[in-house]
Amino acid sequence: MVFMLCLFGYLVVLIVYKWLLYTARNSWEAPSILIHFIDMFLFTSSPGNTDLYPHQRVVQIVLVVVALLSVPLLLLGKPVYLYCVHKRHASPRGGYQSLDQEPGDSINIAENDIDKGDQNGHEDFDIADVFMKQAIHTIEYCLSCISNTASYLRLWALSLAHAQLSEVLWNMVLRQGLRRTELYWSLGLLVAFAFFAVLTVAILLVMEGLSAFLHALRLHWVEFQNKFYTGSGYKFLPFSFCLLEGDDENL
Repeated sequence: MVFMLCLFGYLVVLIVYKWLLYTARNSWEAPSILIHFIDMFLFTSSPGNTDLYPHQRVVQIVLVVVALLSVPLLLLGKPVYLYCVHKRHASPRGGYQSLDQEPGDSINIAENDIDKGDQNGHEDFDIADVFMKQAIHTIEYCLSCISNTASYLRLWALSLAHAQLSEVLWNMVLRQGLRRTELYWSLGLLVAFAFFAVLTVAILLVMEGLSAFLHALRLHWVEFQNKFYTGSGYKFLPFSFCLLEGDDENL
């Protein structure tokens, strides 16, 4: 949470703050949040990009340092905790008693994810193996946070394409029809507006709306849900009348 909030939570705060600080009258003065976010990682500042608030660079340096300091905690926290639990709950024989008690139909613990110990329920605890797995998860988590956030820039690219297409339709279609002021040109203006309306609905609303929806859906399922969804739980059992008949026979 500290790693996510110091970097990407701060980015969300900057976005909301920029929305509240600038209006349509002074939007041309608004700095680029993307440039600020890049400068935040590089510990620098761009001369042409003004700050959103006083002492912004100092705050960003502190947030990056705190986020970097949380990485060793992500790396060492779980192995140290499991080692302490192993020392506390170790049996006299030196084995490690598993604390997980799951029903038979649970898939919270995959069969291949744990090392089977002896038949009495004890498992061998290997600190090197735990540390190696945690190192892999830590590297994957930190890199995925950066790459997934960069993936959301595709929505920003769609917004730029939408703005350019809107400008093209306005300048090359409807604006051409509004240049003439003669009375007989009203028919031409009607044709230009009809053409502009059809292209607006077909391209800007239908095509780009569907594209933005598919991108947002993909980002939600891939980049967003992998932060908390692990596929654990209980196996799905579809409805069947045979199961109901079996229950009646058992009764």
